[in-house]
Amino acid sequence: MKNLMPKTILIVLLTIVLFQDGISQGSGNKYAGEFLSIGVGGRAKGMGGAYVALVNDVTAGYWNPGGLSKINYPQFSLMHDAQFGNLVNYDYGSIGIPFGSKSSLGISLIRMGIDDIQDTRNALIDLNGNGTLDPGERLDESKITYFNTSDYAIYLTYSKKQSDKFSYGANLKIIRRNIADEGAWGLGFDVGVNYNPFGRFFLGANLQDLTTTYLSWSTGKKEVITPTAKIGSAYQVDFLNGTLTPALDFDVRFENRRSSANANLGPVSFDLHAGIEYSYRDLVSLRTGVNDLGNLTLGAGVKLPKINIDYSFSKFDGLEELGNSHIVSLMFTLEEEKFQRK
Repeated sequence: MKNLMPKTILIVLLTIVLFQDGISQGSGNKYAGEFLSIGVGGRAKGMGGAYVALVNDVTAGYWNPGGLSKINYPQFSLMHDAQFGNLVNYDYGSIGIPFGSKSSLGISLIRMGIDDIQDTRNALIDLNGNGTLDPGERLDESKITYFNTSDYAIYLTYSKKQSDKFSYGANLKIIRRNIADEGAWGLGFDVGVNYNPFGRFFLGANLQDLTTTYLSWSTGKKEVITPTAKIGSAYQVDFLNGTLTPALDFDVRFENRRSSANANLGPVSFDLHAGIEYSYRDLVSLRTGVNDLGNLTLGAGVKLPKINIDYSFSKFDGLEELGNSHIVSLMFTLEEEKFQRK
């Protein structure tokens, strides 16, 4: 019973914090699309999410659609992350396919959900009729029901390499949110660019929800996801028979986040992602970084024939009851001549 209570409290708090916009009435402009900012892929997460300029694989559909044109073979990626002591399940899958000599197409799916939440609204044995659970009163367990809450996002990506140094891309983003019997639909657009001005120095930018993404709930409530600019840089240098890559990203938001952001100028907020990766002969990699929550991240990866396995670890500092985050992601590459970009 002692172990059950903290988990029950966490479920209630997480449900309120993560999904309160879908329950309340009125207009929500802040945190409505927060589940879209968690990040995907063990490599990127191990570097603290500093991946906008560096991404060159199928996860570009999420991080920067401009980078998807860098793949030369079809790729598939899968990831599962159980957060907050396994209360929240976060799943990701994507497919990227080279198209023609310079373009790529991709589709990505994200699902975040909390399952088997107790609904006790009709289970109260209310002796005094005040509508609350008072001392001496109890719940009729036979009348307790369960519901799920989940968020989905589908990214449809097109990317093209304009030259050896510049590529661009765009996402059509479809969003579905569910809370018990209520739901919402939304449609958004992202635009990304990747630029290599000289040597092995890379710049990237991803303008998410460029035209503002509107969510329409079955309750009649309307929400908006305001634009976010993810801007990053990365530089690769030779080091000890391998490659050392520091990277630095900033998330620029316009939601009037003040105390919750790393820094702000009035309503404009800035969140930092910093990371570094050492890759030995393009076979084994070690990573570390700091994410936008100020938490230290660690990671490692191994490249096998046609498959990359990446692991990342992060800890919620000062909130041990929320547990740690362990992520393993897989990336499959159909690296055969018949599938190679022509």
